[in-house]
Parts: sequence; C-alpha cells; structure tokens
Amino acid sequence: MAPDAPSAPSPPLPTPVRVLLPQIVPALLIGVGASLLLLGVSEIAELFKDVLWEALPDTLGIGGFSSLWMITILTATGVAVGLVVWKAPGHAGPDPATMGLGDEAPVSPVVVPGLLVAAALGLAGGVSLGPENPIIAANIALAYWLGSRAQPVAPAALWVSLASAATIGALFGTPVAAALVISEALARRPGDRSLWDRLFAPLVAAGAGATTTALIAHPTFDISLPPVTYPGWADLLASLVIAPAAALFGLVAVYAFPFVHAAFRRLPHPMVMLPLGGLTLGLLGALGGHLTLFKGLDEVKEIAADPDGRGAGAVAALAAVKLAALLVAASCGFRGGRIFPAVFIGAAFGLCAHALVPAVHPAVGVASGVLGLLLAITRQGWISLFTAAVLVASPAVLALLCIASLPAWLIVTGRPQMQLDTSGAPLR
Repeated sequence: MAPDAPSAPSPPLPTPVRVLLPQIVPALLIGVGASLLLLGVSEIAELFKDVLWEALPDTLGIGGFSSLWMITILTATGVAVGLVVWKAPGHAGPDPATMGLGDEAPVSPVVVPGLLVAAALGLAGGVSLGPENPIIAANIALAYWLGSRAQPVAPAALWVSLASAATIGALFGTPVAAALVISEALARRPGDRSLWDRLFAPLVAAGAGATTTALIAHPTFDISLPPVTYPGWADLLASLVIAPAAALFGLVAVYAFPFVHAAFRRLPHPMVMLPLGGLTLGLLGALGGHLTLFKGLDEVKEIAADPDGRGAGAVAALAAVKLAALLVAASCGFRGGRIFPAVFIGAAFGLCAHALVPAVHPAVGVASGVLGLLLAITRQGWISLFTAAVLVASPAVLALLCIASLPAWLIVTGRPQMQLDTSGAPLR
C-alpha cells in the first residue's frame, strides 16, 4: 500500500488578542446605546404613567387607583396597544409569548418603533409586564442592522450576543447578570474557544451598558430588608421549603399559559384581543389593588418596606392576583417581559411565608420565593440566583439559595416553559 500523503498543515489560528481587541469599540458603542434606549423608553413611560395615574385623575377629581379608573385605564391601554399591533409596520414584532430573553432572530428595524411604543404604553398603563423582552429585541435588531453594515464579515451571533448582554447589564445595573445569562447559553454550544474568550466582548458591552445606567439613573435592586448575618438551621429549612413551594406556585401559570394564550388567539383581531386583555387586567387590578399593577419592581419595595404590615391572606392575595395578571398580560399580546412581575410574585410569596410563620426571616422568605418563582417562569438558573440574592443584599443568604435551588430545580426541570413556539406549543 502506498504511504499516506502528508496532510497539508492547518492555517494558524489568529491569537485571541487579535480576535478580541477589534471587538472592544463595537461592544462599548452597543453597551452605551442599549442603556440609553432602555433609559429613554423607561423615562417616557414614567412620564406618561404620571399623567395617567396622577395628573389626569387629580384634574378630574377622582381617585387615581379607584377600581373604575384602573379598569378604564387598562382597557384604554389595551385599545392603544391593539392599534399599534394592528397598524404598525411588522405589527410590533412577533407574538410576545414566543419571545425569550434574547434568544430569537433579529427582527427588521422597521418593527422597532412599533415594538417600543407598544412596550412603553404597556409600562405606563399598568400592564403586569417588564421592559426586558421588547428592549432586548429592539437592541438586537438595531445592533444587527448597524453592525452588519459596518462589519459585514462579522457573524450575526456576535451582534445578538452583544446587544443581549448590553441590555441585561443595563437592566440590572451590573455586568454580572449578563455574564451569567450568556455563560448559560454558551454552555450549550460546543466549540474550541475558551469561555472567557467568548464572554470578552459581551462583558465589555454589558459593562458599558451597566455603567451608563448607573451613572445616569443610579438604579438599585436592594429592597432594604433586615439583613441575615448568621443563617441558622431554621433559615436553611425555610429556604428548602419556600423555594420549591414557590416554584410549584409559578408552574400553575406555566401550565395554564398555552391554554390562556390559545383562548386569546381565537379572538379575530388585535383590537378585540388586547382591549379584552386590558379590561381583564383592570378587573384584576380592582380586585388586588394598585400594587398588582405595573412591572412590579417599585411595588416590591413598597410591600417590603413593612414586612409585618400585612397578614398572610392579604399578601397571598397580592401574589395570586399578580400571577393571574402576568398570565393574562403575557397571553393577550401586550409587549413586555416576565422577569420583573415574577420578582413581585416571589417576594409576595416569601412575605406570605413570613406572615404565616413569623420565625421565617423576611429576607430568607423573599429571596427563596423569588428564586423559586423565577426558576419556574424563566428556567434561567443563574439569573434566578443572582436576582434573588441582590434583592436582599445579604451575602449570607447566597449559600442558602444555592442549596434551596436544588430541590426547586428538580421540580421545574423537564417541565414546560413559559414560552411558546410559533404553533402555540410550550417549549421544554
């Protein structure tokens, strides 16, 4: 047999430094731009919120959070968002029930204005959704459109990862959250590059986005609960019970999601679907009170300001109504994300545990409840741990959460997600 011909030598791979250095400037620009877009939409929504819920009812001489006003404003918000979804180019983006945390293909730039308007209207009008999904989708679309023209040879995945990381960093005010989300996604992709090589540019973008937000808006997730200095056996037991119980509570909405979504999709037009959804949210707001409206982050701070001020039944009602509001808002076509409402629900769940068993430390209850709810709703392990930990700003709780996440994860893993494919079937 003839000897094998010598194989041609493989071309040398570029050194990591030569690959990474050119990514710094685009990452910085995307990070700052993503933060500014988030802050701009949030500021516009806050101004409009003040008009709808303070200035206008004061002028009319009625209560801003009276049942009639809540029903009226949320129904009107449904009408306004329905008009945008109906008439805006691209119908304000894809069905929000199919959207995850930056894992979808870039939409056309012409869709972005309608998507942002619909998101801002929902935020101002009291819809129980956060800004994360539409802002991430808008930033991905703009970063991909601009980046592919500036550097046509760069892969599309680069612009998607930079925009996602930048927006998550801006949302949470720290690049750590983005690093955790991106690393979880990268763990599913085989390749020969080291993890930190892959994370380099997204971390630059996330750092730029987080720093821009911190310098301009000074955000904080700390809800000022009494800290846990030295956790004991009772705290460990509480976290091991509350986190799985909260995960089970969240799965109620997850399992109901495809059915509620299908019921709304049977309606013939967005001008029927969204106003009906707004009316339902208004009725839920009248039932649960104004704390069950809006994205939920400011409302979490309000209920946490006096952890002993409400009985178990009252806090449980807040959690149940907010869960129903999240389910309806996510199903009927409002543009928004599910993380911030889930934080409110988890915090209320934890405070309910504290009200039932006063020996449960409120910080342990809130952190464990948020952990379990986020695991059920998002199926993002790292971001659930991170968010639960930063809410209570108590490093001692982190060890408890790491342990409590294990039984909670056993409950949610393999279950349907609160995200659907284009046919309406839940993802797993």
